[in-house]
Amino acid sequence: MQRIVIAAPLVLLGLVFTSLALNYAEPQSLRPLAESYVKLVPQELGAPNVITGILLTFRAFDTLGEVAVLFMVAASVGLVLGPAGSRSGVPPAEGREKPRPASDIVRSATQILVPLISIFAAYIIMNGHISAGGGFQGGAVIASGVLLLLLAHPEQRLDLQFLSITESLAGVLFVLVGVAGLFVAGGFLDNRVLPLGQFGAFFSAGAIPLLSVLLGIKVGCELSVILDRFRP
Repeated sequence: MQRIVIAAPLVLLGLVFTSLALNYAEPQSLRPLAESYVKLVPQELGAPNVITGILLTFRAFDTLGEVAVLFMVAASVGLVLGPAGSRSGVPPAEGREKPRPASDIVRSATQILVPLISIFAAYIIMNGHISAGGGFQGGAVIASGVLLLLLAHPEQRLDLQFLSITESLAGVLFVLVGVAGLFVAGGFLDNRVLPLGQFGAFFSAGAIPLLSVLLGIKVGCELSVILDRFRP
């Protein structure tokens, strides 16, 4: 009976997704709103990547809110999973088993992959206005490199104070760039606080590359703190 109760919802979900897949048809043209953004972002913002242009200009205030939510998640995880000694007065090291060292394969792979991951993350962040990528994606890649370091060196702890200060500075600078748009451009987080430059060039799209870098640093620091707190 229990198996039937479990299987019935799964079969129902399977039928729903099957019907959606069979009836799916790729749109042959953009909707009016999407078409207007596709034309407006390159013309007004100078950014070939329409998604990044929307996220860091038209929807930048919403993006700032999403990053604030991620910060609250990191703070909550730190509060719940933080060292017990910070609340009870007992040193965190007491009662803990010594972490098992990583294998040579993991350590060797970390030495090779972490520099490549760092370069890839920088590429994604700094080229987000002209190709696929951006601050959120690059920040997640940064966190994946940090995760690999934590697996290779389980005995080491991250400098949470440094990460906290770096994350806060990135957030403050992000807001300051937005405020500057109120005085020298058309509104809050208007990318035209900096010259738009030549369309498609590396230094172009106004303040979008700068905002992308700050966003990548902030997201990378916040996700790294969460990863560190989930360690035993």
